[in-house]
Amino acid sequence: MTSKREETIRAFLAGAGWGKATRRPLAGDASTRRYERLALDGRPAVLMDWPSGPDAPAAPGRAAYSRIAHLAEDVRAFVAVGTHLRGLGLSAPEIHAADIGQGLLLLEDLGDEVYGTLIEQGRGPAGEPLDELYRAGIETLLRLQSAPAPAALPVGNGEVHAVPHFDDGVFRAELDVLLDWHFPVVLGHEATAQQRADFHGLWSDLRPLIDAGPRTLFLRDYHSPNMLWLGARQGVARVGLIDYQDALIGSRAYDVVSFLQDARRDVPLAREQAMRALYVDRAAVELPDFDAEGFLAAYAALGAERALRLMGLWPRLLKRDGKPHYMAHMPRTVDYLRRNLAHPALGSLKTWLERHLLQAHP
Repeated sequence: MTSKREETIRAFLAGAGWGKATRRPLAGDASTRRYERLALDGRPAVLMDWPSGPDAPAAPGRAAYSRIAHLAEDVRAFVAVGTHLRGLGLSAPEIHAADIGQGLLLLEDLGDEVYGTLIEQGRGPAGEPLDELYRAGIETLLRLQSAPAPAALPVGNGEVHAVPHFDDGVFRAELDVLLDWHFPVVLGHEATAQQRADFHGLWSDLRPLIDAGPRTLFLRDYHSPNMLWLGARQGVARVGLIDYQDALIGSRAYDVVSFLQDARRDVPLAREQAMRALYVDRAAVELPDFDAEGFLAAYAALGAERALRLMGLWPRLLKRDGKPHYMAHMPRTVDYLRRNLAHPALGSLKTWLERHLLQAHP
């Protein structure tokens, strides 16, 4: 029996001239979105199927995490942010057809040369050294950050996407992921009220480091699963971008640390340091009001915050969503956390984590 959703998809594809395309599922991610790869007369495309709604049911007494953390709940943000990125010369997929109300997009297929696979192989598809791919990734961020942070972006159907900020609601929600999931699932006990208060208090003290410096649009999940190598293109267009619908306005350091402390692939310390130095050297020339010392402090603080959120996300995916394979990323995430805790500004946080958390991760 054909479901109502499938009937809607078939009508959308027929209206776009792709009704006779062959369809096969594409590997999904940790979200509720679904993708298919299409082929028609030798032409490829990708179907994004994203019915609107929060990422998961809300816990009793709480709003859904996606709402608190400003995660996109429909295709509007994807369309708006993608249009902005293409306007900067970046390779976000072109949109061939859209039914925004139904949550259906027909997208340009950027291919299969995913950064994560290439990093595993140790080279690009034409033998390019990995450093070339990493340099292109840094240059892409510099291009993105060279533009003013947009307060709002047009969706293209008369609507406007108001770009959220990395505000205190997002910040506190991300901090709670560790407390809500890592403590009971990994440590075997709930975080106490005192632990919660102390943890949030430490981060209240660190928040000024994150807020220092000019604001930028950051893509939030700028790492190897969401980047594709398009070696036939030139310059920053060689980096294909996907999964940017959750973009926020905030620190320049966020995407840099997301890229150089990749949650799903090992980034050796030497490569991280070299590419971070490349970013700092270039940013000092290309970005207005760039302060290297302030950036490095924000990088460490955001790197630690991000690692701690992921240390809660992996057990959440295990327990709530039945996706145990994400737990394999835990040791790498802990290693990144320790790298960030080496910054002197994070001394008090390091002491607290060593007492309450890191003993379980020798």
